[in-house]
Amino acid sequence: MFIGHYAAAFYLKGRAPRLSLGWLFIAVQLVDILFFPLALLGVERLRIVPYFTASSHMDLEYYPYTHSLVAVWIWGLCMYLFGRGLKMNGKMAWLLFLAVLSHWFLDLIVHTPDLPIVGDRPPKFGFGLWHHKLPSFGLEMLLLMSGMLYCVSRLKAGHHLIGKYRWIVLAAVLVLAAVLQAFILPVPTSVQSLAISALLSYSLFAGMAFFMDIRQEI
Repeated sequence: MFIGHYAAAFYLKGRAPRLSLGWLFIAVQLVDILFFPLALLGVERLRIVPYFTASSHMDLEYYPYTHSLVAVWIWGLCMYLFGRGLKMNGKMAWLLFLAVLSHWFLDLIVHTPDLPIVGDRPPKFGFGLWHHKLPSFGLEMLLLMSGMLYCVSRLKAGHHLIGKYRWIVLAAVLVLAAVLQAFILPVPTSVQSLAISALLSYSLFAGMAFFMDIRQEI
């Protein structure tokens, strides 16, 4: 799952309007943000396999330090402590923890059985929706749009919604990225090119999310 992870950020932003959407965007993708540098260093491993599934060209061979359920809990606790270090209240910091944790459970829906519980030991889990391109794309869009609508409705109800045109631009960019990833972009030429493009995308989206929290008149 790619864009669908941001649905969790929007839902959690709706629960705590004063929590930075930018930090939530980083939290929901934290384990992938960590995974790609570790893969480049050879600590974790993936292979580019064209059409490994209908929706992904990645054979995720070994990633216990970022994607095992125990590791995700640990990274979530690190994010909680980071939030407390930024003087966030307990609720906001725990929502950052949940944002990190959401990654594993959303991946569970789409991945082939490659998600471990602890270390790299079996059993490994994954429901394999990536084998079906249109349903997996549709699920990501459903999650994203429902998350954004929930968030906007909560922010408007609490009079926190700022910059309605920013929301339109952010939605358009995320949807465009999902369409490009699912239907248009070619098979990555290398792990290095995939990692760089993914990290640049995460940086762009997080930057846009931080910008959403800058107040201006509607």
